Amino acid sequence: MEQGKRIFLDFEKPIEELYEQLNDINRIGNQQNIDVTTIREELTEKLAVAQKEVFAKLNPWQIVQLARHPNRPYTNYYIRQICDLFTELHGDRNFGDDKAIVGGFGSIEGKTYMIIGHQKGSNTKTRQYRNFGMPNPEGYRKALRLMKLAEKFNKPVVCLLDTPGAYPGLEAEERGQGEAIARNIYEMTQLKVPVICLIIGEGASGGALGIGVGDRLLMCSYSWFSVISPESCSSILWRSWEYKEQAAAALKLTAKDLKKVGLIDAIINEPLGGAHDKPEKMASILKKVIIKHTNQLEAISAEERIEQRIKKYSAVGDFIVHKEEEIKQVSPVTE
Repeated sequence: MEQGKRIFLDFEKPIEELYEQLNDINRIGNQQNIDVTTIREELTEKLAVAQKEVFAKLNPWQIVQLARHPNRPYTNYYIRQICDLFTELHGDRNFGDDKAIVGGFGSIEGKTYMIIGHQKGSNTKTRQYRNFGMPNPEGYRKALRLMKLAEKFNKPVVCLLDTPGAYPGLEAEERGQGEAIARNIYEMTQLKVPVICLIIGEGASGGALGIGVGDRLLMCSYSWFSVISPESCSSILWRSWEYKEQAAAALKLTAKDLKKVGLIDAIINEPLGGAHDKPEKMASILKKVIIKHTNQLEAISAEERIEQRIKKYSAVGDFIVHKEEEIKQVSPVTE
């Protein structure tokens, strides 16, 4: 995560103004050796109130913007903060090493986990290096290799999802992008070890599903999860990106929407101001969540976990089974 000047989104204007006032007061106090404690406390209180008001009425498109915030913590940041020790593992043993997905063994409070996640990059150079967090087939195959390694040594798997989608390039399709994602979805339902999936930013389409099937599917409160991005949905339905806000609302992609329909298991509440505002606190929250759910899952046998996992995903969505006679009445077959 890139450190530096704080970046505010359009809807955070009231927060930005108070934040600048607070900085000005602190600077004047330091330069002129003036006691500004009282006014600093007043501005700090106003800032907290403004944040609560703004974040209490976020619409789906604003949540999408927060999930994409340039200062939002990514997988590597969380690994550094959460793990006492981490050993990254590379390559799919078939084609190459995809930098858009990182993974390896990490120690959290003396317990070893296999941690796998998307990595976007924090500046222009690293974003290109990481392919903007869009994995190629070798990335998913690397992830599956690491999951199987974790299964071999009976270590729980933690997946951190944050991608705008799988890479759609011609070379990715030539190397079997669809097959790689489908294979991961199938294999993850069968893993004998606990699997915890956390959506920490963007959870777009098959790019997220490729490492997103587990015993627990959890979402940070300012993340999104959908089969398609709002912009792409808008371009298909309205032939323009101008309707992305309407598309975001229609897709029901927020954590609250998905918890309501039972697609995710729980919402991880972010600190006031979002994960990018207090990244260290967010890392501490994720650490506690990982430990909590791992302990719960390890109390269940592997066979029972797999059975529950399959039932969980088989129950997603609503459908009606019609009898053959009813189908004929609705749409008669003609010779």
